[in-house]
Amino acid sequence: MATGARPLRADAARNRDKLLVTATQLFGERGLDVPLEEIARGAGVSIGTLYNHFPTRQAFFDAIFPERLAALDRIAAAALADPDPWDGFVGFLEGLFALQAEDHGLNDALARRFPVTAEVSDACHRGFQHVDQIVRRAKDGGRLRADFEPQDVATLVWAMSQVIRESMAVAPQAWRRCLAFFLDGLRADAAHPITVPVLTQGQLDEVIQASANRV
Repeated sequence: MATGARPLRADAARNRDKLLVTATQLFGERGLDVPLEEIARGAGVSIGTLYNHFPTRQAFFDAIFPERLAALDRIAAAALADPDPWDGFVGFLEGLFALQAEDHGLNDALARRFPVTAEVSDACHRGFQHVDQIVRRAKDGGRLRADFEPQDVATLVWAMSQVIRESMAVAPQAWRRCLAFFLDGLRADAAHPITVPVLTQGQLDEVIQASANRV
């Protein structure tokens, strides 16, 4: 709640809490495209009450995902604390994709399947702020192929998010097999030259913006 905002009445606060609990559950089970009418129905309130508290779908995202995305900071810190840089790199990816596999909504958010507001975007940036260091440590340790760059983590997230989204209901651990293949291809001793250059930061931003605009 913004500083100076009038406190909610007890019944209004209860309705807001019920909406958040229901939205968190449904987003987690089915992804971010759950109809808002279903959230209102599940919370036992009218659609008008929902819009009074959360006028847009993005308002739900702002309320739910910053805290969930903060888990990425903990995963990154553990990766950087690992004495083996390669194990830290692998642990970061496994932790990241495990979070996505546990929550369809978080998977959608990290894959940028929906436009995100500044608050959610900032949380994503905080969650990935250590990626450059994690990648550099693994490369300096000699076990991660030298041409892998932090931008490549973003493309890996896009690929794995689709695997998670499509297989979750049938084989919720399938992403682990797919990641194992990816990781073997990232080992320095298995590397072959790649002629296609890494995405520039500008290209990466353009891809993310184009994806958001298609929704």
